[in-house]
Amino acid sequence: MPAVAPRSGEAIFASAEHVNAELFTLTYGAIVRQLLTDLEEVDEVNKQLDQMGYNIGVRLIDEFLAKSNVSRCVDFKETAEVIAKVGFKMFLGVTATVTNWDAEGTTCSLVLEDNPLVDFVELPDMCQGLHYCSILSGVIKGALEMVSMKTEITWIRDMLLGDDAYELQVKLLKQVPEEYPYKDDE
Repeated sequence: MPAVAPRSGEAIFASAEHVNAELFTLTYGAIVRQLLTDLEEVDEVNKQLDQMGYNIGVRLIDEFLAKSNVSRCVDFKETAEVIAKVGFKMFLGVTATVTNWDAEGTTCSLVLEDNPLVDFVELPDMCQGLHYCSILSGVIKGALEMVSMKTEITWIRDMLLGDDAYELQVKLLKQVPEEYPYKDDE
C-alpha cells in the first residue's frame, strides 16, 4: 500500500467542518471574562488559561495526527514548521512564521500576524498583565508533550498589550524517550 502524502493545513482547514468564527471568539471571551470574575488575579487567570490549553493540546494532537497524515518530524525545527504551517492553519485558519532560532536549534519564536481569538477584544486597564491567548501556549505545550517533547512556552509580544504581533517563544527542554507500556515476550 503506498504511503499517504501529508496534507497541508490549507487543505485540512478547507475540508473540515467549521464553527462560526464569531461564536467561537465570543465564547472564548466569555470564558476569559468568567475566569477574571472568579479568580480575580490576572496571574491566576493566565495559569488557568494555560492549563486549559494544555488539556486541550493533549487531546488535540490525536486529531491533528489522524487528519494531517504528518509523519514523525526529524527534528525540533521541522516540528516548529509543522505547528506554524499545518497546526495553526488546521485549527485556527491562520499560519504563523517561525523565527529567532538559537544556535542549538532548541528555541524559536512563532509569530502570528492575525489571531482569531482576539476579534472584538479590548483589555481594560485592570487586565494589563493578562495574556488573553494563554490558551494557545498551553495547547502547544500539551500537544508537544504527547509527542515526547518537553517544552517551555513564553509570550514575548502581544498586540492586545500594544505590540505589533503575537509572538510565542518555544523552548525545547528535552526530548523524552518513548516508553512502551508492555514488554515484548521473547
